[in-house]
Amino acid sequence: MIDRVKELSDKNYERIKDIRHLIHMYPEIGFEEFKTSKIIVGELEKLNIEVKSNIAKTGVVGLLRGKHEGKTVMLRADMDGLKLEEKTNLPYKSKVHGMMHGCGHDGHVASLLGAAMMLSELRNELKGNIKFVFQPAEETEGGAKPMIEEGILQNPKVDAVFGGHLWGSIKEGEIHVKHGAMMAAPDTFKFKVIGKGGHGGSPHLTIDPIVITCQIVSTIQTIVSRKNNPLNPLVITCGKIKGGDSHNIIPNEVEVSGTVRTFDEQTRSEVAKLMEDIIKGICISQGATYEFEFEKKFPPLINDYEMTDLAKISLEKVVGKNNVKELKEATMGAEDFSYYVKEVPGSFFFVGIAEDENNPVIHHNPYFKFDDKNLKILSESLAQVAIDFFNK
Repeated sequence: MIDRVKELSDKNYERIKDIRHLIHMYPEIGFEEFKTSKIIVGELEKLNIEVKSNIAKTGVVGLLRGKHEGKTVMLRADMDGLKLEEKTNLPYKSKVHGMMHGCGHDGHVASLLGAAMMLSELRNELKGNIKFVFQPAEETEGGAKPMIEEGILQNPKVDAVFGGHLWGSIKEGEIHVKHGAMMAAPDTFKFKVIGKGGHGGSPHLTIDPIVITCQIVSTIQTIVSRKNNPLNPLVITCGKIKGGDSHNIIPNEVEVSGTVRTFDEQTRSEVAKLMEDIIKGICISQGATYEFEFEKKFPPLINDYEMTDLAKISLEKVVGKNNVKELKEATMGAEDFSYYVKEVPGSFFFVGIAEDENNPVIHHNPYFKFDDKNLKILSESLAQVAIDFFNK
């Protein structure tokens, strides 16, 4: 079947490329991907694929029923762009001020539509159903969870799920898979230290929240260095500190926000408690009060071992055995594809887009760009994985 897949990939390549360019020119923020959804619906309907739209506001699901009964496999692409002014010289550069596709989601949508084009021509040979899921808001609030809540894993019930991401630190022509933990949970926190403001020349009459905050920021790093097993990945980052208005005024309060990255649920819960214990203890010792919030975001992305084995074999057919590699390290980045693999067995993989492995393509960067030829690899990969899942 790989020969058929590649033949159909060549046949549909120009159309896939045109779709990518069109979507790239009109990027949309999460849950507002109205133009993108309309393009997707139109392409799926041309292929006589059953379509449901307006799922989780802008999400689209296409259902291709194979000629023969069998299981259902789901393939997913994310649709949203970024609030970022594009600075590339591409002829299809973003036409929307302050917005661009700076992470490859335009390529994900085009590639999944390409897989739909191929598989629709092979429907008489398919032994099951394929759901093509186009998801909103991966970059922001996360569209996976609301789509699941609206029933996309049912009717028919999804038995396995696969997805791919065009990845800037991997060389073109290579695909990297990862068994088990692949991407981290991106939880957020915010705390406020409430002291007593006053004149900078009379600190003894105040309770200085800036000094107290500095103690807290330094001390919470001991959670990583002294409370956590060094073999268990953990990151605590204070990304924003806000407090004070003048060089000679001690403020009443300071607010700090940041992110915690983990791979397991026990660590997520323990970190939240340890952080509050430190904040509370230091504030009490200095006569201050505090407020603390910890919000769990996406769960960690944990690939199923069996589905990753299957994907690896399929991907080797697309790019060759020597070009499919095990990802050396999990990434502390996050992906709400994690919600899908938490519900059903599945696997997520990275498709390389760097021309030179020593010069990676930087995601979320105004100069982010990649060659269209990589769309073929991602679309062929998604199609082949689906076919092999039916035949495993």
